[in-house]
Amino acid sequence: MVSFSPDDREQVFTQALGAAVVHVWGELPQDIQEKLFEHAVTGGRQSERDENFREILAKYLHDHHERTQAAQAR
Repeated sequence: MVSFSPDDREQVFTQALGAAVVHVWGELPQDIQEKLFEHAVTGGRQSERDENFREILAKYLHDHHERTQAAQAR
């Protein structure tokens, strides 16, 4: 049985869920993608760095998923 310290648990679970979301991103409905994207970008913070992160994350997602790549090609 795998065991995590309380300090590690949140990081391990967040990374596992994040990897799963990235893996199925192109299969998610657009409204769910938008909600997840906005939460990822803001994460409770509001700053100029968020806009830079927004652009970097959007490019990453567009570059790594067939559905968004097809939308870019149009």
